[in-house]
Order: sequence, then C-alpha cells, then structure tokens
Amino acid sequence: MSFQRRIQFFLVHTLFISNKEAQQLIQKGAVLLDGHSVTENCIISETSEIMVNGEIKRAKTIFTYLKFYKPRGFQSSLNPAVPNNLSMFFTAYKNLAIAGRLDKESEGLLLLSNDGKWVEEICHPTSEKEKEYVVTLNKTVTDDFITEFKNGVKIGGYQTKPCKCEKTDDRLIKVILTEGKNRQIRRMCKTLGYEVIQLKRVRIADVFLQEMVPEEIEAIHSNKG
Repeated sequence: MSFQRRIQFFLVHTLFISNKEAQQLIQKGAVLLDGHSVTENCIISETSEIMVNGEIKRAKTIFTYLKFYKPRGFQSSLNPAVPNNLSMFFTAYKNLAIAGRLDKESEGLLLLSNDGKWVEEICHPTSEKEKEYVVTLNKTVTDDFITEFKNGVKIGGYQTKPCKCEKTDDRLIKVILTEGKNRQIRRMCKTLGYEVIQLKRVRIADVFLQEMVPEEIEAIHSNKG
C-alpha cells in the first residue's frame, strides 16, 4: 500500500468519510504528519502524529522502556485480577507489557515497555537473548552438578539446551540461559538433586540490574520514534 493510500485509509476509517473526501483533505494540505504536510516523501510509522484541519486525530506515541527490580512474592503480571501482581508499581504508566517473566519466588530484572515489537523481539524464542542469574542452592555445588547442568537437563520430557554455568562460591552458581522454560532453573536443579534457596536475574541481553534495589524502576531507553 502506497504512503498516500495508507493516510487515506486512516482518514476514511477514523473520520468516517469517503475516499473522495479523504483525497480532497490530502490535496489541499489539510493533513499534517508529525507537523509536515503530507507528500509522497513523508514517512508514516505507528508512532506518527496525524493532524487534520489543525486537530490531532492520532497523538504521537512515546515509547517507554523500563527496567524493574521485581521483589520476591510478586507475580510477573500487570493484571489487577492476578493475586500479588505488579500493577501497583506502574500506576504512572499505560499499556506496558513485560518482556521476560520471573516466577513468584524469584527476584531481579524485569523489562517492560509499551513498544510491542521491542517486547516481542526480546521474548521470542528465536531471539535467544542471554539471561543471567545468580542462584543460591541448598548444599555444596559439585563439579558433576556443573557439568550436567551445562550440558542440559531433562525436565518434564524436555531436554534443556546447553548453557553456561559456573560455581562462584560453595553454594552459589552463575547461570546464563538463552531459553526460558517455566521455572527452568529450579526444575533443572531439582532434577540434579538440589533445591534453589534464592534466584535472582541480573541481566537480560545487554541490560544489567546493576545496583538497583527491590521495587526500583529505571528508564533504559528514550523514545525510538
């Protein structure tokens, strides 16, 4: 669909006018895209502001990108109907979605945005974004545990992909996954005879938790539009 056809389509279905009326509005310069009169050289995006006869018909979308330290005891959901959800922390924001969930008893880095494409890119399995965790176990970590964990573990009939795992203290490991099955690390550890005492995510791709504290929110990107 050509640029002007896209604008015309928007006008017809937003203003409930005919194709002819939409064409006339465009031809007389009554339609502005991000403050500029509509021409063949304009670029329209999902974030663009559209103004007709001096009245904004679609406001410019400002994308928000956030990182959040999810505390233990909260579900990775913004649905107010879900017990122990996170909506109370984001009352100042609209239309957010979570990119990369954590189970209720886990803590650490969550990413949120109203940019659906960005969220999908992070969450989609084919993206294989690295996710790094610090995990405290209930007993001393052995070399055999590290080897088996790294090579992949069968959980619920599924063989996990090879991953990075290293011992950083007597009962502490660092894990880097490129997949995200439900409660994956906990289930892998249980299969190998260990119990997770604490699980904290500290990185997703190139975004780090750093020195954030539970319940803290921080902007990580400006508007891409």
